[in-house]
Amino acid sequence: MQKPQILSTRPATAAAAPSRHAMATPSASLYDACHTGVVLRAVLFVQAVLAVGALYGADSTLDWLMRLALLTGGALPATLAWLLIGCAAQHALARLAAPLQQAAGVLLGALAGLGACAVLVWANPAPPPWLAAAASGALLAAVLVAALALRARARLPAATTARLTELQARIRPHFLFNTLNSAIALVREEPARAESLLEDLSDLFRQALVEQAEAVPLHEEIELARKYLAIEQVRFGARMRVQWQLDPQAGGARVPPLLLQPLVENAVKHGVEPARDGARLRIATELRGARVRLTITNTLPTASDAATPAGTRGHGIAQANVRDRLRLLHDVDGDFRAGVQDGLYRVRISLPAA
Repeated sequence: MQKPQILSTRPATAAAAPSRHAMATPSASLYDACHTGVVLRAVLFVQAVLAVGALYGADSTLDWLMRLALLTGGALPATLAWLLIGCAAQHALARLAAPLQQAAGVLLGALAGLGACAVLVWANPAPPPWLAAAASGALLAAVLVAALALRARARLPAATTARLTELQARIRPHFLFNTLNSAIALVREEPARAESLLEDLSDLFRQALVEQAEAVPLHEEIELARKYLAIEQVRFGARMRVQWQLDPQAGGARVPPLLLQPLVENAVKHGVEPARDGARLRIATELRGARVRLTITNTLPTASDAATPAGTRGHGIAQANVRDRLRLLHDVDGDFRAGVQDGLYRVRISLPAA
């Protein structure tokens, strides 16, 4: 892990970071079946259907359990195979139109049903119900495809709402005016610093307006947060003490675009701005095994500071927005927690590593 770094308006790593414009937005795919949460829900859904189906003709609880175990032995491998193939062929299927993707999912479900039937015939020799098995597999696959399609559609309005929220946050009048006033104050005495400030402001507006990909590397979000804090550093000066503790191995993790900046902005607004004696802000990333942890910590204003209008409590809209976008991208693999801990306000995000 790197030692804490002092904030600079032009970090050396910025030039090496790939541009967001160069990242192509992936094609829309209904088969977002690569998430752990999707797999768990699909397996539980199929298992529930099997449990209800096993009730028909069962003479006792033991007979029902035996029937359910037999059906599970055939259906569980078929379900996992359907999910695995759908995940592996996700990019290839994304090139097809939505109706063709749905048809491919149903056809694959019918084949999975035939495979499950073959396993059941091997375990319990009897006249094989090939047609019923294929029809059942196709029907279950159609339901799963419909659920995946609804989940894919949920991304668009959520992403649109998130972009509008962040755009409004970026172009708040008082933030723009404060930045321009800071630049005007620096023009005569420190023209190079004023130019750097305006460049950072331009970068923030540019990132808010361009078309974003579904996910970006974490290190790009870090650089965007650096630019925002560089602007606010001019405004608050010594009152804002920023510490960076970054693990370079964590920078490849995929996050929704415009994820970090609103969280950092909240820390400045509710931690630094109302504190008369200043505040500390710490941003840390760490790679732990197959997961990346992102932590944003800020000191809290004192009781007298909190009485000022700037110290009022927020509505949690930005945090709710971040939580929803993480859930859409990483499902149950993403974790978001925020709250007061040991006298500090801490936001902690855990997500899969690249």
